[in-house]
Amino acid sequence: MIATLAFSGLARAQSDEDELALAYGDQRSVSIAAGSRQPLRQAPSVASVITAEAIQAMGAVDLDEVLESVAGLHVGRSANQYMPLYVFRGIYSQFTPQVLVLQNGVPMTTLFVGNKGNIWAGYPVEHIARIEVIRGPGSALYGADAFSGVINIITKSAADTPGTRVGLRGGSFNSRDGWVLHGGKLGPLEVSAYLRVGATDGPRSLIEKDAAQPAVTRAPGPLNLGRDAVDANLEIAQGAWRAHLGYKLRSNVGTGAGVASALDPTGKSRSERTHADLSWTEPKLAADWGAGLQVSFLHYADLATTNYVLLPAGTTLGPGNVFTDGLIGGPNKWERQLRTSGFATYSGFSGHSIRLGLGYDDLDLYKTTEYKNFNPNYSRIGTGSFGDVTDFSNTALKFMLPQQRQVSYAYAQDEWRFHPDWILTAGVRHDRYSDFGTTTNPRVALVWSAAYDLTAKLLYGQAFRAPSFTEQHSINNPVVGGNPNIKPETIRTVEAALAWTPADSLQLNLSLFHYEMRDIIRGAPNPAAPPANLIQNRGGQDGQGGELEIVWDASRSLRISGNFSFQRSVDEATRVDAGYAPHQHAYLQADWAVARGTTISGQLNHVAGRRRPAGDARPPIKDYTTLDLSARTRLGGSDWELSLMLRNLFNADAREPSLAGGGIIYDLPVAQRAAYVQALYRF
Repeated sequence: MIATLAFSGLARAQSDEDELALAYGDQRSVSIAAGSRQPLRQAPSVASVITAEAIQAMGAVDLDEVLESVAGLHVGRSANQYMPLYVFRGIYSQFTPQVLVLQNGVPMTTLFVGNKGNIWAGYPVEHIARIEVIRGPGSALYGADAFSGVINIITKSAADTPGTRVGLRGGSFNSRDGWVLHGGKLGPLEVSAYLRVGATDGPRSLIEKDAAQPAVTRAPGPLNLGRDAVDANLEIAQGAWRAHLGYKLRSNVGTGAGVASALDPTGKSRSERTHADLSWTEPKLAADWGAGLQVSFLHYADLATTNYVLLPAGTTLGPGNVFTDGLIGGPNKWERQLRTSGFATYSGFSGHSIRLGLGYDDLDLYKTTEYKNFNPNYSRIGTGSFGDVTDFSNTALKFMLPQQRQVSYAYAQDEWRFHPDWILTAGVRHDRYSDFGTTTNPRVALVWSAAYDLTAKLLYGQAFRAPSFTEQHSINNPVVGGNPNIKPETIRTVEAALAWTPADSLQLNLSLFHYEMRDIIRGAPNPAAPPANLIQNRGGQDGQGGELEIVWDASRSLRISGNFSFQRSVDEATRVDAGYAPHQHAYLQADWAVARGTTISGQLNHVAGRRRPAGDARPPIKDYTTLDLSARTRLGGSDWELSLMLRNLFNADAREPSLAGGGIIYDLPVAQRAAYVQALYRF
């Protein structure tokens, strides 16, 4: 591969007419900020757009690699199955349910913990047309969990993928992937289809010390990060109608550093996500009127296919309570979600664009089962062996009973261009939940086009994070118990932003923010009988900081882009650092068109200034810097494209923070050096 790239670079002398062989696509418009496409500079939010072309340029193979490039967003890790944590602007939590992930505008939220699902195990990028990201609150338009940020993944349509493409990739950790992507016409229908099958053993990074008792621990030992994957998407469109059908299967998923932060080399899980949506959008339904409707369905299953060994063989929990084969458990959940929504737009008032919307969601965690060899008070069943694992599924002693929630909402938004250079956007949304009541969240955005090359924004927004089902209804857990009386978390955010284009080749963006979180949902000591902790609304967090972004076309063959983010967040009660999130995060990328058809890209990622929360006496988490490289070339005039991707080139000992008291003393290692080779053929 290296020889091929070198030969290509030498064989084609670069001339003045050689332009950057990277088409970055439409990065100057965004639809997520106001519900309809508009120039990014005038959007009533601080937003970022990453196109398929930009993803290809950086050589990313997974969504998390792309999101790490977004200013103000850092991708951390959880010990539990090593799922990614999307940390916006210093807002960190065990499962990051404060981030709303959408696919084609439809929430991917799961009900149990309120995030995108613990058994996430990666998301491929080959079928992504663009990713739009809001930093800051979005509940005035999107409702629950659009709290610290919103990520909308827009998949490729027939227009994005003319013809057929077949790809193969293999590399480190015994990783292998194959996919096919097709776009075209079927009679009057526009059709786009994608199928990907892959597997990996995952990095075998070492955990030096875990939460198991010293006499029985498996540490030091490697992470358990293998998984098999199937992804499929189908889009059919005709006129104002568009339908999506998606499938995401993850099987044989390893437990990461352990579900209970104790190494478990045998536990395996499976998640299966099937989703569909049908939408109709007519922007010019009648004079001054537009309208749209959408209905979506999501079915999600989260299963322990091989029971988790929560604590290893020989674990002792109280006098004489020795578990022969360890503390073993297997919780399983099934849920279905039906969402319906509609909107109307009206532009009959001079300078105004009004949007009104209604919606109804039926959210049903309809089945739970559990298998374990211990009782709710942690006393063993039998000798605590695999043979003593008991089915608690049809008893009241399992971890949760089925639960259901209905949500109805209405919102209104007005974009008022009261002057050629000024736009005032004001909106409010009211949500009614069947289980905890109502919440109302407004936003106001003032955008000033101060000059042809300078735009200024002043933004205010409120948002909420709905309590998850486990936070409300968890039972028979001696560590933490659910609380049906908890309220949503809330946040208020003020932002100021500048976008400056001093030259056609240079773009600069600066955003500053201040937020106040209240009623944070946490476990708090329970003075009564077990559980030892009870979920409560407890305390707050205040944060402030900023993000600086730059894109510079240094020449017709070289683009340099990057960002620098800084923040400080403090716990309201203790007035000390909230911990975990980086105080400084810098990302730098250079894309060089070596010759026509051949490009090289490098990405430098620096994460610094992560503190421990109050009560955690461990030293601060070490800063780290990683370098990734990628190169791709088209073979002559053929339809073949070859790529080489190198990750963490210098094998930095990069680590993400583990939870205080979680038992992973030396934090969670990021993947070591890795290399991948990819071949793509276009029919």
